[in-house]
Amino acid sequence: MDKLSQLFESRRKDFPSLARTYNGHTLAYLDGPGGTQVPQAVIDAVTDYFTNCNANAQGYFVTSIESDELIAEARETVAAFLGTENGDTISFGQNMTTLNYALSRALEKSLHPGDEVLITQLDHEANRGPWLRLRERGVVVREVKLLPNGTLDMDDFRKKITENTRLVAMGFSSNALGTVNDVSTVRRWTYKVGAYLLVDAVHFVPHFPIDVKSLGVDFLLCSAYKFYGPHVGILYAKEGLLEQLDCERVCTQDHRAPYRIETGTLNHEGIAGVKATVEYISTYGEGDTLREKIVSAMERISSYEHELALYAYKCLGDIPGVTIYGPSFDERHRAPTISFTFEGLNPIEVCKSLNEEGILAWDGHFYAIRPIEVLGLLEQGGVTRIGISLYNTKEEIDRLIKALQKLSAR
Repeated sequence: MDKLSQLFESRRKDFPSLARTYNGHTLAYLDGPGGTQVPQAVIDAVTDYFTNCNANAQGYFVTSIESDELIAEARETVAAFLGTENGDTISFGQNMTTLNYALSRALEKSLHPGDEVLITQLDHEANRGPWLRLRERGVVVREVKLLPNGTLDMDDFRKKITENTRLVAMGFSSNALGTVNDVSTVRRWTYKVGAYLLVDAVHFVPHFPIDVKSLGVDFLLCSAYKFYGPHVGILYAKEGLLEQLDCERVCTQDHRAPYRIETGTLNHEGIAGVKATVEYISTYGEGDTLREKIVSAMERISSYEHELALYAYKCLGDIPGVTIYGPSFDERHRAPTISFTFEGLNPIEVCKSLNEEGILAWDGHFYAIRPIEVLGLLEQGGVTRIGISLYNTKEEIDRLIKALQKLSAR
């Protein structure tokens, strides 16, 4: 076992849920793309908030003051995680989808009939539905084509960005196929026409280091529960941009960023958990600053997950009846998420069979219904999906392969 594997396998003890058994098997959580498990340090942070400073915001008493301080610290911690300018660019919400709908309602007030918004056929509905609804207001919403290999048609992408384009909404990585998109190139194209670029990074940030400031995107969204935290949505808005939008809010809400788009009382205990989550991730890395530790940690996480996913990809490809979708692992930049079909069995049947072996995998379209539809897989129930997270092991992949081989031999 190499040092990297030793590091990650030694840290499995940090996750209490990994000890759970079912049907005589220790659970193998290969369901990470739908939501990861949570380390004890994050559980403790949520408990500590409830125990010591559970109060609403903006009061002049100790527990309220501490709550305000904690939320401000959490914004700075997330800013370090994403590589943004500062904590004032970080807004919190119920989830990514809710924040994106709020953003679309704010942006639509500056759009006119004939203005164009560009989305893709690869995206999760959370980054399609909020923009497709703008067609009701006369906004032209166009789609970038998905190629059979699970990547976007970049020639089609370039041609569809025109002088009428006001917004491009795209994913950084596909939760269905593991594709990682070329955001930097699209950013250059949007600069030329003065369009906003909004990026759904929900499936990217758990697996790769990210530097939002260098990317130059206008908006970026992610979800803490996809990177070992609580169910909290996160929105990055470029400094000074949120104040230009007419966000829906009550008259008493602070009109400045990052509060401008936040409605009602936030999930304080969840935000305490988000802060603890980023701090936990940083313990896998090295450096003098939190940002340096985060980047180092994410580089290690990315390398470990890629090697494990590559092993799974090769083993799955050798099983008769299995067809894998999405880009190959020939290139390093590919999310450790693998979707496949099994000849003669629908995905529900496959997942039910794996469940009996204590192996947790997803079936269906995972709210990325458009790419599954374009690939002609929707009518047969979509695909079976596994995802590698930092706590997964080669032994768990071997269990998966053995279980699928048994299915193939039936």
